[in-house]
Amino acid sequence: MKTKEYFLDGQILLIDKPLKWSSFQAVNSIKWSIRKRFELKKIKVGHAGTLDPLATGLLIICTGKFTKKISELQGQAKEYTGTITLGATTPSYDLETEIDRTYPTDHITEQLIKDTTTQFIGEIEQVPPIFSALKKDGKRLYEYAREGQEVEIKKRQITISEFEITSIDGNNVNFRVVCSKGTYIRSLAYDFGKALNSGGHLTVLRRTKIGDFDVNNAITTEDFNKLLALPEADS
Repeated sequence: MKTKEYFLDGQILLIDKPLKWSSFQAVNSIKWSIRKRFELKKIKVGHAGTLDPLATGLLIICTGKFTKKISELQGQAKEYTGTITLGATTPSYDLETEIDRTYPTDHITEQLIKDTTTQFIGEIEQVPPIFSALKKDGKRLYEYAREGQEVEIKKRQITISEFEITSIDGNNVNFRVVCSKGTYIRSLAYDFGKALNSGGHLTVLRRTKIGDFDVNNAITTEDFNKLLALPEADS
């Protein structure tokens, strides 16, 4: 029986975040539905790991007392699938901004692409994108970027345990990555293009797993909200 206590005592909800939604929007949508359904003035709802608006896939949302589990859930390994498009870069390392430079790709072979993945497996250093929500001196990096300010971003150590090329279609390289908390797949796309003596940016990204949680067991925010609004939600 889904009661207000069910959500207040704490639940882990697996949500398949839609394209162009921020993680904050997804959390707010769930929170609003629970509050409306059970006439609650307030309930704690949070997510365990941000997904960019241009990414889709698994978002773990915790309610009530389970919001205390968020930091523990955030620390788990994550799996992503996506597409790196070679031959061009963007300031944001993805499709949020326009292409700023183009590069030759004639020298890039399928074998070179597959061999280059080995450079990124294990513990590596990575520079987060300037278009990110990380803070420096109390200000988000993307705020500096939008103001055209240059800012020094410290490298961080991350771990990539698997980096598999699943298919190649012209300059579009489809991949699967398993990585640690704090990994920016956009930065991986940029660095991968550079390692190929070309350029690269992320054009598709989907989070498929967080620890043992799988996107195949997730539902959309729309479906969750419909289920919660049904009278059968009480049975």
